[in-house]
Amino acid sequence: MHERENRILAFWKENDIFQKSLNKPSPKGNFVFYDGPPYATGLPHYGHVLPTTIKDVIPRYKTMQGFHVPRRWGWDCHGLPIENLIEKEMGLKNKKEIEEVGVEKFNRAARESVLRYADEWKRIIPRLGRWVDMDDDYRTMDASYMESVMWSFAELNKKGLVYEDYKVMPYCPRCGTSISNFEVAQGYKDITDISAFVKFELIDEPGTYVLAWTTTPWTLPGNVALAVNPDLDYARVEFEGIKYWAAKNLLPKVFAGVGAAGQEGVPAGYEILEEVKGVALVGKSYISVFPYYVTPGTLLGDAEARRINAWKIYAADFVTAEDGTGIVHIAPAFGEDDMKLARKESLPVIHHIGPDGLFVSTVTDFAGQAAKPIDDHQKGDVEVIKYLGRKVPSPLFKKEKYTHSYPHCWRCNTPLLNYATSSWFVRVSEFKDRLVEENNKIAWTPKEIGEGRFGKWLEGARDWAVSRSRYWGSPLPVWRGETSGKTEFISSVEELKEKIRKEGRGNEFFVMRHGQLSSILLIFFELKKPLKLLQRLLAMTRRRLCMTNVFGKYMREILMGEVGVSARNILRILVNIFTRRCRMVNLLKMLKGA
Repeated sequence: MHERENRILAFWKENDIFQKSLNKPSPKGNFVFYDGPPYATGLPHYGHVLPTTIKDVIPRYKTMQGFHVPRRWGWDCHGLPIENLIEKEMGLKNKKEIEEVGVEKFNRAARESVLRYADEWKRIIPRLGRWVDMDDDYRTMDASYMESVMWSFAELNKKGLVYEDYKVMPYCPRCGTSISNFEVAQGYKDITDISAFVKFELIDEPGTYVLAWTTTPWTLPGNVALAVNPDLDYARVEFEGIKYWAAKNLLPKVFAGVGAAGQEGVPAGYEILEEVKGVALVGKSYISVFPYYVTPGTLLGDAEARRINAWKIYAADFVTAEDGTGIVHIAPAFGEDDMKLARKESLPVIHHIGPDGLFVSTVTDFAGQAAKPIDDHQKGDVEVIKYLGRKVPSPLFKKEKYTHSYPHCWRCNTPLLNYATSSWFVRVSEFKDRLVEENNKIAWTPKEIGEGRFGKWLEGARDWAVSRSRYWGSPLPVWRGETSGKTEFISSVEELKEKIRKEGRGNEFFVMRHGQLSSILLIFFELKKPLKLLQRLLAMTRRRLCMTNVFGKYMREILMGEVGVSARNILRILVNIFTRRCRMVNLLKMLKGA
């Protein structure tokens, strides 16, 4: 078998059979074959071999039917898989450390790694018998490919299918970026978490508590409201001398295992004092169980102006009486439904967890701790529950363990957070029905995939979050005016050049080298106030100051420390960048008039 396969492969190669199949008459025209390119940072495995066999069979079949089927190999060079690999190799733990090392250095390492195993792929794929052009390959990091992304995104915008929004999305705190719903689906794991039943005391009814249930106790410091279903039946009960509000049909579950009822064979001994519809509870104010944001002036931005609406009970149709207490704790920064209610009722949004997944300094009792760390996903919940248990009187009514399927980052395995952040979206919901319609026309094998997993995913398709807060990727072609806030979409490099020419803009580079050059010595030593002159130069040009890689550490420190140039604006670039579109500038003449 091995020898026969090698003979066939040799015959194909010697007689250029693949190319002949492309050159033959194609009366039925082109059959367009879209192939998702692999990463070349690892060797092919079974997960590549099986799909690549299918990707070979279909083009061959369509070729025999009379179609022209060009097949060009590609390499996926961007994204989290590459970044995670480089982070491991460079010993980096998070985005902050990438920035400390330098994005330029990090991206250079990423670029150098992407085709690490390309030669092995070029040996293995043909050995599997696949016909594909691996010589004229494309790379997603090529300027031509990224320009096609620019065009595609700009075209989507022209059709009204692109928008920017601030939404609660699956977010990886280690990678520091939001994750698309498709990516989320690849990382679910069954884990055991801790839920909490928390007591919120009503301001106008001291000694009466509203019982709310949460499966994410780490979000409780960000609580700004409680929600009830206006049409559900709620009851005020007395239990062991204290009064509580909860959904009527959930009372047996709520009080099971609490107090004397915690003893085997002892029923929950509560007494119903009053029954009302949920709408009767709307508008009542309660006391926050955490002190961090109750003092005026402690909320940021427009959240402070919305303080007047915080820590009240609101009506919400998404509240059910299936689990918990029938009363939901609202933390808008960490829940999609919570954010919708916050926008409707003008509630403040509190980010007590930073983009790194750690409690912020304002939350003093937990500052610097991870909400859901990879090595102990319960840690944040446990610390919050312990805090509630220590308070006198304790706001903690009870806690329970439960097992559920929880999303993890498909690349680094960190538990994801629902986290409010800004992103660009494609309006998939606008053409979801058409997607479902087209999917129903496909003859799936097995059909359970099309009708089941994939079909159900399409039916519930949501707008696609396409932007990532990372470094090694294709930039979105969106420009925003610094003062006007106006956005503009650029569809090509040529269009970008044309706009620069029309508006008379461009980069003006001032290349500064070490002091052996007499002209530099003259400027910095014969002129009496070189630092003030340099400040004037920067003010005059309002351009970024660019330095070559030979620029001395001493001068960098002067620029950053005494002149006030930020490290971000000191671009360390190589001299060969200036070989074409750069002209020499007589700095002495420019500075003498300053």
